[in-house]
Amino acid sequence: MCSYPMIICVLLPRFELAVAAGGRAGLLREPAALAPEPGREQRVGEVSAAAEAFGVRVGMRLGEALARCPRLALVPPDPAGVADAWERALVALESTGAAVAPERPGLAGFDAAGLRRMHGGLDATIAAVRRALAGPARIGAASSRFCAFAAATRARPRRPEVVHGPAAAYLAPLPVGLLAAREPTAALPEALERLGVHTLGELAALPRAALADRFGAVGLLARDLARGADAPPVPRRPVERLEESLELPEAGSGAQLERALGLLVDRLLARRERRGRTLRAVVLAAGLVEGGTWRERVAFREALADPGRMRLALGLRLALLPAPAETLRLAVERFGPPAADQRALIEEPADARRARLREAVRQARAVAGPDAALRVLAVDPGSRVPERRAVLTPFEP
Repeated sequence: MCSYPMIICVLLPRFELAVAAGGRAGLLREPAALAPEPGREQRVGEVSAAAEAFGVRVGMRLGEALARCPRLALVPPDPAGVADAWERALVALESTGAAVAPERPGLAGFDAAGLRRMHGGLDATIAAVRRALAGPARIGAASSRFCAFAAATRARPRRPEVVHGPAAAYLAPLPVGLLAAREPTAALPEALERLGVHTLGELAALPRAALADRFGAVGLLARDLARGADAPPVPRRPVERLEESLELPEAGSGAQLERALGLLVDRLLARRERRGRTLRAVVLAAGLVEGGTWRERVAFREALADPGRMRLALGLRLALLPAPAETLRLAVERFGPPAADQRALIEEPADARRARLREAVRQARAVAGPDAALRVLAVDPGSRVPERRAVLTPFEP
């Protein structure tokens, strides 16, 4: 039994497309790709293997994708269905005893240190994971998280890829395009290839100072990944599922949707499982009449238990619906403290009020930009030119 650390990576290829298409059998009939989400940039999402044969790639503009493959079938995105299917997959992985760290839908990892003894070795642990998923999955195992992901991309549904040697030696001949899977380094592969760096081994051999000068902290992170150094997986916290759904008798929009939302809020707050706790973040989802779903995560500025304030905050998001809805669903993503423990509006310490003001300014700038919070600074009050009397400067509480 090996004693060195071993990270297992589980990769479900084209997960979002498979869920939206109603199963992997639908991906084999014809070239398919996820249609752009309404209101977003017109770029295709995940594509099937048949579409890749025509040169269609993830993130390609819709017009170019259709020009390369006129028979391309556009599948309406199903973010609500993807979230539900991914939650079921994570629960199945956790049933093996793994402390799962999800990275994105279709990709997760965990440390197999304790599981090898429980299941009787690494091979038995991988077999248990495969049985729990009950579907095609590519599984890779290595001493680092990034190396395990690289191994999973080279694995086959019935043959896992296990790296027993040093991670750096395994990664050396692989393309730098693997860095696109990480959000911080997603933009690096194109720039590196323009500079003549095509493999991770070539990237690892570059001087640290040169990468820092050219790409900053992102370049140093990419170099560490190529050399086999990576942070350990961070398991997700246990979540408590609490949700309410409502089927609309007709295609819902406008006032009808607002009334349905108010009913969902009242039902959710009346659930016994809430146990008097406030709500910190919720997920609002809808099934669209035209096909597909819509999903929006809403984090309240402070934990709420007031139905009026919740309706006001969530009602603004209903205006983003791209089409009439036939179903509406509201789920709790994170609970807050009990309602009785909420701070009083009177006699609050000055430091606490100042901290709340700083947080409000930070959130306003995150949504509306750096000019969302400004203050008037008197420069020349006696000037005859009104524009010279005062200027706007950033507000710092």
